[in-house]
Amino acid sequence: MAWMIVSDTSCDIRALEPLSPGVQFALVPFKIRIGQREYVDLPTLNVPQMMQAMTDYNGASTSACPSPEEWAERFLQGDEVIALTISSNLSGSYNAAMAARDMVLEEHPEKKIFVLDTLSCSGALASAAMLANRMIGEGAGFEAVCQALTEQNAAGHILFALASFDNLAKNGRVSKVVGFIAGRLNMRVLGRRTADGKIDFFYKTRGESRVLARILEQMDRDCFDGGTPVQLAHCNNENAAALLVRGIRAKWPQAEVLVHPCGGLCSFYAQDQGLILTY
Repeated sequence: MAWMIVSDTSCDIRALEPLSPGVQFALVPFKIRIGQREYVDLPTLNVPQMMQAMTDYNGASTSACPSPEEWAERFLQGDEVIALTISSNLSGSYNAAMAARDMVLEEHPEKKIFVLDTLSCSGALASAAMLANRMIGEGAGFEAVCQALTEQNAAGHILFALASFDNLAKNGRVSKVVGFIAGRLNMRVLGRRTADGKIDFFYKTRGESRVLARILEQMDRDCFDGGTPVQLAHCNNENAAALLVRGIRAKWPQAEVLVHPCGGLCSFYAQDQGLILTY
């Protein structure tokens, strides 16, 4: 049986290596529109160029999720399919994947298709893809893989550390005055996933070192014990990512920390200097 692990590009990994025998990994892309130009969130996307275009453009930018047809094309390539989506409360990607699932199963009822609403983004999808790939390689069946993904996802945590508020202001999420003042004061805002997959901005401070310390404190409060891999995505902020990795390993020496640059969609929302941490 051929397996397909497919994710939307809110997942910040662009490849899954090494793939277990009989497994394919694919991405279905978000699109980001800045003025009259559309950027497709593929591995070939020049993210720094897209971010500069956002900075230069005075108006609001938008994103569009993958279509049902794009999901269905990938579903047709596997007999047993694991599909991973960004939170359904942040995007229509999950609904598009479910519509594609219904379309494909109507014509091919023999296929098995599981769509996981991660209620999250970034590292949550990467961790799920890695777990599925490993379990398949170990010989696990479809139902066992689906159950393990559901359990891991329910137990996970995600933190968003934002340093730039320009895009939020342009899109009306915060006032332009607030965004301007926050930038001038070197503010940092820390958000986390709510139970229904939305973002709760629960902490703000001045300066990067303070927000990094608060991240470590929050991991402690969430009873992180170093036993599961940490996914850390950054948007043009290798220095802060390295400092955070050092802090995590100092507190939890056995912890595995996987660092990735943000892809197009996560860069669009995390913005310059942003961090997304999943554990």
